[in-house]
Amino acid sequence: MTAIDELLARHHEASPAGAPEPSSPRPSLHVAVLTCMDARIKAFELLGLRKGETHILRNAGGVVTDDVIRSLALSQRKLGTREVLVIQHTDCGLSMVTEDDFKDELEQASGLRPTWSVEAFRDVKDSVRRSVARVRRSPYLPHTDSVRGFVYDVRTGALHEVI
Repeated sequence: MTAIDELLARHHEASPAGAPEPSSPRPSLHVAVLTCMDARIKAFELLGLRKGETHILRNAGGVVTDDVIRSLALSQRKLGTREVLVIQHTDCGLSMVTEDDFKDELEQASGLRPTWSVEAFRDVKDSVRRSVARVRRSPYLPHTDSVRGFVYDVRTGALHEVI
């Protein structure tokens, strides 16, 4: 059995508990949360979320990219979110690579150099500040006043706001 087969079996066992409860795709708290794809980050547990309360966006590093702006634009303009919460974390894999080295590795393996940015960083607080600034500067987002950034400590579980 593959890992995907195992997850599908879990879904089947959990149904109908896994079925959506809210009837609307609009998050009731009007918040979009961006965080890292790291499997240690349990966004629902971390924030005490219930189904239907927020949009959850995840990518490597929890960084604001063009695709995140695309998702936030849809979230705000079509689904009613007004606040953005950026959560990055300590001990992130993205802080352990460099932009050029990773692009070199991909180019050597594929023969093509990526046109997109890896968004590697050394200091997680600086990365959070950059991501928050990108949201605040975006001309595509109508709601940029309530954007806050945090660092989640994967060892202690503490959430620290970055100013």
